Amino acid sequence: MTAATQPPSLSIQNLSVHYGEQGALLGASLDVAPGELMAVVGPSGCGKSSMLSAVNRMSDLTPGARVSGRVLIDNQDVLNGAVDVQALRRQVGMLFQQPNPFPLSIAENILFALREHGVRDKRELHGRMEQALQATGLWNEVRDRLHKPALGLSGGQQQRLCFARALALEPRVLLLDEPCSALDPIASATVEGLIDSLKGRYTLLMVTHNLAQARRLADHVAVCWVRDGCGCVLDSGPAEQLFASVRDSLAHRYLNGMLC
Repeated sequence: MTAATQPPSLSIQNLSVHYGEQGALLGASLDVAPGELMAVVGPSGCGKSSMLSAVNRMSDLTPGARVSGRVLIDNQDVLNGAVDVQALRRQVGMLFQQPNPFPLSIAENILFALREHGVRDKRELHGRMEQALQATGLWNEVRDRLHKPALGLSGGQQQRLCFARALALEPRVLLLDEPCSALDPIASATVEGLIDSLKGRYTLLMVTHNLAQARRLADHVAVCWVRDGCGCVLDSGPAEQLFASVRDSLAHRYLNGMLC
């Protein structure tokens, strides 16, 4: 990986998200170092997914959503109105709780995404498709049925195909919103292994309810909570340190299983 393609830093500064008059997230701040994985944990409704959707401007698609603060990727504020949102979403990929392959063939799931982002050369299209499938461990499993429907894959394979679709676009940041929550334990372990393999090459921000998963995968952890009806970040820091001696008392109780 050349210096020009090193994973970027990600800095969220005083980020607030509102839907109409309802606040979802208030004044959240955290920093993710280049190539590291930050796990965002906390109970449902504390603004974790709203935080992710603001980073690649998916929140723009929600009627009534208002976002304030700063989201810096290599010191460039992606919330700036002059940012090319399509280019941003190519650079900041996103994976969701439920696998969401297109109702197309396995190959077309990736080729369609590439064409939508301007790739036209056939050799490049197929080269990047194979490379992405190799990176997710799918190539040997699907190489003989690339033209079969993607919806015929198992749930774990579908989620890895969604990873491949994102990786084919050569992003620099990946946002992961509970990427294993809909999978069985075996498929979940396979996807966790994939996520771990991506560290160092991509900057990752992952929402998870699974504290054991956060311990296994994360370099840093941020704990979110609801205060006065709005989500916020209680504390953040290196994963090992935070689990051992988190400063905030609520965060301590949550990480130690004393709060649900």
